[in-house]
Amino acid sequence: MTPSGILESALYVDDLDKAERFYGEVMGLERIAKVEGRHVFFRCGEGVLLLFDADKTVKPPAADARLPVPPHGTKGDGHLCFRGTEDEIERWKAHLEANGVTIEADFEWPQGGRSIYFRDPAGNSLEIANPRIWGL
Repeated sequence: MTPSGILESALYVDDLDKAERFYGEVMGLERIAKVEGRHVFFRCGEGVLLLFDADKTVKPPAADARLPVPPHGTKGDGHLCFRGTEDEIERWKAHLEANGVTIEADFEWPQGGRSIYFRDPAGNSLEIANPRIWGL
């Protein structure tokens, strides 16, 4: 068996308010859930981006928790790549720079397709790339 796709991706942040503003206002994602001080979730295309306070998700759920999600998390900067056409990537670059976001890298891959790289307020590495980089 093979999964049919990735439903959700998670990044861990140290300031949920900054992360919520960045992903909501700069990236334009629709917030779909929030638990103050623990997490904020956004819709992105057909998937969901989960942003967690890293210090809160490593704690096990209470014995009487309605949703007994096991502890999880990571330390250090994560990475997430958003899909974009060549035209969208160019527009994203201008939009990000206009919002004070530094573009760390902008290049064409040898097999085709372009990527731009930048950081969210927590230091996570974000990329917008043409799916051709993976032969899609």
